[in-house]
Formats: sequence, C-alpha cells, structure tokens
Amino acid sequence: LTRPDAPKGRGRKLAAPPAREVAERLGLRVLQPERPLPGLDLGADTVVVCAYGLLIPETLLAEGLWLNVHPSLLPRWRGAAPVERAILAGDSVTGVTIHETVKELDAGPVAAQESFPLSLDDDAGTVFARSAEIAERLLLRVLADGSPTFVPQAEDGVTYAEKIGPADRVLDLARPAEELVRHVHALSPHIGARAELHGRPVTVWRAQVGADGAFEPLEVQPEGGRRMPADAWLRGLR
Repeated sequence: LTRPDAPKGRGRKLAAPPAREVAERLGLRVLQPERPLPGLDLGADTVVVCAYGLLIPETLLAEGLWLNVHPSLLPRWRGAAPVERAILAGDSVTGVTIHETVKELDAGPVAAQESFPLSLDDDAGTVFARSAEIAERLLLRVLADGSPTFVPQAEDGVTYAEKIGPADRVLDLARPAEELVRHVHALSPHIGARAELHGRPVTVWRAQVGADGAFEPLEVQPEGGRRMPADAWLRGLR
C-alpha cells in the first residue's frame, strides 16, 4: 500500500513511489488509492506503516492492527522529519519506535523501542540506515508475538518534527561551526543545505569543524553543477 504516482524531478514526469518499484520487483501486489478508505483489501490482519504520508481514517484503523515504524524515541520528535530534527537539535541519542497507529499524529501506544547514540559524524543517511536495521529486528519480534503488549506514551517530553522547508535549508554562517556541521549533516544526502560561499550560491553536502575550529565545507554543489570536493570547486574559482 503506497501513495499514487506523482510528478518528480525537473521534468515533472509521472513517477512511481519507491515502495511500488520495490514491491513490483518482489512480485507483490500493489495498492495506490488516492486516499485509503474502509474496506480496503489489504490481505492482512496486521499492517506495517512507514512514512506513508496519507491520513488513515479511524474506521480503517479499526479493521486490523496497524503498526507504525517511527525513527525517533517517541514521544520526542513526532511528525514528518524526526531524523533531521534530532540532528539539527544536537540530540546525543535517538532511536526507533514501533507503535500502534492512531488518529493522533505518532501518538499511539508503544510495542517496542530501541535507542542508539548520535555523533557529530552522523548524517541523516547513516541514521536512516541504522534505524532501518533496528526497525527490522523490532518488527520481527513484535510480529512474532501473537498478542504484543502496548505501553502508552509519556505525556511529557512531546516534541514535533516539522517538515523541512526552504528556510530550514539556509546556513547562517554566523552560527558556531559545530552547529553548522550538524545543519549540513541533518540535510544530507537527500535535501542539502544552502549557503553563499565566496559570493557563489552552493549546496553543501558534507562539512567538518576544521583544525582551527572554523566551519569547513568538504563537498559542495554549485547551481546547475555536480557535487564535487570543496577544494576542487575553490580551485575552479581562481
């Protein structure tokens, strides 16, 4: 069950969501309704949801057990961009939560949860990859339990991970170097942080805190160009 095909890329050509591409490669039946409605023939009593992005009505949720995979330690970072927001905030730890899907956003009772540390070297790509490994293991455990136990989420500590917007991509070069590196890593390798360096607009994909404590871009992409090492880009400016 995935979202309908949608325009993608610069040419805005209609393209299938990744879930459909993988499902078809595995020979699985694919459903792509404009919106999920009661009576949808899913062929399963338990449904695993991950980044679906469409509202599931309560009447459909009542027809079976819906488990949501969320890459954060709920109730922290409910919402659309939990991985990015955790890195941006400088969290030292994050994790994966398997919880029952309910009407309220990411608020259902928890069946399983596991944490792991974050470092300054982590970007969104490494966190998503680690989360996927943990999610698979947790899901297998929950699905193997004929009657999993669900624990209500704590009422305190709730934060919301708003969707990343254009303003979130802009680097404020007046901020501390460590904060700027987190900003770059939070948006890499899928979104990209934007900055003006040496009078030129670029997307910064990788960065570090330099030996002198300053912000040091390592990989950039000039407008209309390809990704390249920052030092190669600088040589091209001379």
